[in-house]
Amino acid sequence: MTQTAKIAFIGAGNMASAIFEGLLANGYPADQIWVTDPSDEKLAPYAERGLNATRNNDEALAACDIAVLAVKPQVMKSVAEAHRDTVQQHKPLLVSVAAGIDAESLSRWFGGDVAIVRCMPNTPALVQTGASGLYANALVSEQQREQTEAILAAVGITLWVENEAEIDAVTAVSGSGPAYYFLFMEAMAKAGEQLGLDPETAKQLTLQTALGAARMATESPLSPAELRRNVTSPNGTTEQAILSFQQQGIDAMVLQAMTACRDRAESLSDELCKD
Repeated sequence: MTQTAKIAFIGAGNMASAIFEGLLANGYPADQIWVTDPSDEKLAPYAERGLNATRNNDEALAACDIAVLAVKPQVMKSVAEAHRDTVQQHKPLLVSVAAGIDAESLSRWFGGDVAIVRCMPNTPALVQTGASGLYANALVSEQQREQTEAILAAVGITLWVENEAEIDAVTAVSGSGPAYYFLFMEAMAKAGEQLGLDPETAKQLTLQTALGAARMATESPLSPAELRRNVTSPNGTTEQAILSFQQQGIDAMVLQAMTACRDRAESLSDELCKD
């Protein structure tokens, strides 16, 4: 992405800060980044580091080429309507990381005829290992797609979907996915204690095993299924654990859970996008 693009972050919460910290870590110039927040105290450290920090959303929107909308979904409509005139005058690319707000509603609230990318990032973006699903409306140019990819690539991988409904599936897989792994880690560590390990040993073994498995899966040309088979010797210890999971219906359980997540994302959109 050309370093002449000015990027405004409307809202300075955890996800926004993860993204612009990733940009800074990759050499993006601080004076090309705007950050807004109602709190002077929160903005002060950013100003000290050379970012354009302001409480005035209109000032940031007027100055930028790309605006990352990182306010809470429940207030997105009021924020959009309050700054509609500025967006209509300057026409920045709008990149929304707010869950549940569809592109059509965003466009309508901002006055229409606006280039919009919906983004579903996840919390590992905080440690630059995130996964973001992206959807662009018809007004987004190829250059703007590339710019959006470059912004989100600062905190992990980016993948486009062509159907906006697929963003809800992205939510079920990667948006909410970290919590599934945290739950499994929690269960493994607890089981380790019940099998006789002290809590710290059970925790460290669980976390390092999760890290190692994830690295093997991302760095190996083999599929997760093949990697699993490679460590599952016939009549061995691992096989007994795998058989127990399968007998209890792990595939159906995961599908049911992720379908519930997808369905809630759809209903949340219906609630938030009411006029």
